[in-house]
Amino acid sequence: MALGTATVAYELRFDAGRICLDLLATTHPGERLDSTGVLGAWIVGSGLVPRGTDLTHADPSWLVSFRELRGRIGQLVRGASRDTPGPGYDLALAHVNEAARAAPPAPRAVPGEDGSLVRELDGPPDCAALLGAIARDAVELLTDPVARAAIRECEGDNCPIVYLDTSRGRRRRWCSSEVCGNRERVARHRRRAALSRT
Repeated sequence: MALGTATVAYELRFDAGRICLDLLATTHPGERLDSTGVLGAWIVGSGLVPRGTDLTHADPSWLVSFRELRGRIGQLVRGASRDTPGPGYDLALAHVNEAARAAPPAPRAVPGEDGSLVRELDGPPDCAALLGAIARDAVELLTDPVARAAIRECEGDNCPIVYLDTSRGRRRRWCSSEVCGNRERVARHRRRAALSRT
């Protein structure tokens, strides 16, 4: 797969409400960032870079860096909901803060094929710039009390996905109504059907 091209739709999800939370979702149901091609598809799909951005310079070290930042953000997001953060919280915080220091990729407006302005990057982004954009998103999420209060973990069976609940009344229960919500409705229907047969 060429870097930055699409992958199978169910493999990558962008419905958690924040880029940093979408990165966390790449661990479920298994490791999704398993090649630089998939990482490129995630970078484009998340909106970190415009479609068509050259990412051919990415190498396997990018996978290591993205996975490490993902793990640190996971520690912070899950620790934010506890009274006492778990072990390694301070180290995770230092790592995310350090990553956030890098300037994100510089955008610029250029005329598109039809003459309207489109966004492109000033040059090929480096790994640190992309990680910086994700880390800044995590810092903004964790330091905004309203946003932090809207962080939820999916109630679906065996689903660890964390999302931002922006629903009316803050009653969203699943990472996705189409994925975990549908599974729950099917399971509920099967339980009722089994009870009615007995």
